[in-house]
Amino acid sequence: MLFQTRYIICFEFLGNNFFGSQKQPDKRTVQGEIEKALCTLTKNKVNIFLSGRTDAKVSAKYQIAHFDTERIENPKKFLYSLNCILPNDVKILELKEVNPTFHAQKSAQYKHYRYTILNDHVASVFYDNYLFYPYNEINIEKTNTALSYLIGHHDFSAFKSTSDNPYNDCKVYYARATKVKKERHNFIFIDIVGNRFLYNMVRTITGEILYIDRNNLDPKVMYEILISKDRSKAANVIDAKGLCLEYVGYDDVESYIKNQFSKRKVNNENI
Repeated sequence: MLFQTRYIICFEFLGNNFFGSQKQPDKRTVQGEIEKALCTLTKNKVNIFLSGRTDAKVSAKYQIAHFDTERIENPKKFLYSLNCILPNDVKILELKEVNPTFHAQKSAQYKHYRYTILNDHVASVFYDNYLFYPYNEINIEKTNTALSYLIGHHDFSAFKSTSDNPYNDCKVYYARATKVKKERHNFIFIDIVGNRFLYNMVRTITGEILYIDRNNLDPKVMYEILISKDRSKAANVIDAKGLCLEYVGYDDVESYIKNQFSKRKVNNENI
């Protein structure tokens, strides 16, 4: 066997027609499509290792994976050929050689998820990929007060659906909602940055935000649910289609938050 070189790929995908990112027997998955394309191109069996799994219908703008293969002599040509083989709903943005000790999951320092809500009177045919919340206008101040209780290192059992993952604790570095207007449409972005996320955690938190808003509850309800560690006290999991993995970071999280959520950047947000 020839010497193996480690590469990372940064890629994006639309989750609508995938049964999640992680490979499953007889299911169309992101990992399955990428591995199939890599095997076709290299003419060898190639396994990729994701930074983490995403559920069915969840999209990603910047997911990371690594794989080992024989040295790629022309990475630019390889990347072009790989994207020609891949289907239209998943594309590789970047390919680069890394240190053999790098691990897409174990080396990751933080992840940024965004849940997008269309907060209009009626749904839109152009934004069907986002959760539609019939207009009464979401109270951003109350929403951000509720989200502030999640910042820090906590046991998030109350927001975790049943899974085989033994972890219940996470560290949330940033959690905030932002109002954004694009043309005549009104959007709410719920951005959460954390060191890791539990199964359905962001979707349950967002469901609780909407429940608090709809029923005009005190934002402190979020804190009471958090410390209860009781899943039955939190809202139902909401639709996955509004959720997107925005970024996986391997650097300083504070610098990322400062650069990503500056006032100027938020005010000029475009989707």
